[in-house]
Amino acid sequence: MIRRPFDVAAYRGMQLQFTCQAKADRVSQPPETYNGVKFMLHFKSPSLGPQWHNVNGVHGTFDWKELSFITAIPEDAESGELDLGLQNSNGTVWFDDVTVVVARGAPPQRPAPSANPPPPFKGHTLPRLRGVMSPNAFRDEDLRVLGQDWGANLIRWQITRNWGKPNTDLDLAEYDRWIESELADFDRALAACSRYGIKAVVDLHSPPGGRYADNSVRMFHEAVYQAHFVKVWEKIARRFKGHSAIWGYDLVNEPVQGKPSPAGVADWLGTQVKAAKAIRALDPETPIIIEAEDWDSPTGFRYLEPVDVARVIYQVHLYWPHSFTHQGVSGARTGVTYPGTIQGRPCDREALRRFLQPVREFQLAYNAHIYCGEFSAIRWAPGAARYLKDCIDLFEEYGWDWSYHAYREWDGWSVEHNSDPNDHQPTAKPTDRKKLLLERFAKNQKP
Repeated sequence: MIRRPFDVAAYRGMQLQFTCQAKADRVSQPPETYNGVKFMLHFKSPSLGPQWHNVNGVHGTFDWKELSFITAIPEDAESGELDLGLQNSNGTVWFDDVTVVVARGAPPQRPAPSANPPPPFKGHTLPRLRGVMSPNAFRDEDLRVLGQDWGANLIRWQITRNWGKPNTDLDLAEYDRWIESELADFDRALAACSRYGIKAVVDLHSPPGGRYADNSVRMFHEAVYQAHFVKVWEKIARRFKGHSAIWGYDLVNEPVQGKPSPAGVADWLGTQVKAAKAIRALDPETPIIIEAEDWDSPTGFRYLEPVDVARVIYQVHLYWPHSFTHQGVSGARTGVTYPGTIQGRPCDREALRRFLQPVREFQLAYNAHIYCGEFSAIRWAPGAARYLKDCIDLFEEYGWDWSYHAYREWDGWSVEHNSDPNDHQPTAKPTDRKKLLLERFAKNQKP
């Protein structure tokens, strides 16, 4: 491994893009996706712990090609180094043309919070919306249990396929046929939501064009998919305008920009604004939900600015620390306990509060309403119930609506399954995670 010092302190608060050319000869596939060919920035952050940012899944034999990643540099970043080589694999790799550019400058200055702000726009009159992410298909019994037995009053309905797979959803005619079938399924779900007292968020989880291999969203770079994205939202707005069960239109799930957008193509936020304005021309009332860049993480809120569109809500997702919430997923190590020392630093409710601070600052500066659309911990994570409780307590303290990920989807996130990853049957005895959700749902009022 070649290790070169890199002065991250000079770029605190900025976002950097790292690019190189690489070729490889018979690089063996490592057990971990993050090893193999390594083109990586490593630095320390007293607030976040040690940080590693690199291109995953690079191995085998290939001729010269570009490797690239973008990362945000925290305000307290220090002790940076750039690493190039192989890790936990063997073979030969060459590097050339290593470049680093500032992809985004320092975050905007926030205005001081108003001393006596009016109530923010929420798009509903209930004390709180508390619910879940949806299954992958409609079943009336699922929504009956959720609304009547569990008492949830919110569901974020995923219109999704090909999650985690690059270079999908490129055939727009086929994509439109799929969307039409999904909207028909959502029609049935909305009728059930009306029966069982549940508000619904329309979540376009899989946009036209999908994602590139680096997880950046294709429509932020290719005009044909961006234009089709706007048309899809016009179709949705025409179809569901005025439906009493819908709380909001969630435009794009977990935006990732990657490289800057080319001339004439809007970036991650501009694309959402385009769709939002097209919706407003057809539907002036239904709330529109905007997500932040960087997977809709709290970090992305450091750069988010309010959009010039009426009746908007801002969404955040929380899966931090990732090594805790996703342990055992895709080969990640297990046994990470919450609360405890995670990634080299203490992690507890106050650490979560600090991690959410960019969202809280945005909320107060612009009197915005915040919705946590996804948060979770894998069911076998030691301390998962405590983690979920600390998350929910913070959301409630800040006045945020929330939906747990996920309900009757993949059983790794299920609160109806126990902590044994090899047991794929729901348990008759309620888990501590399910008890927590039911306790909070018991506080709900129905729409």
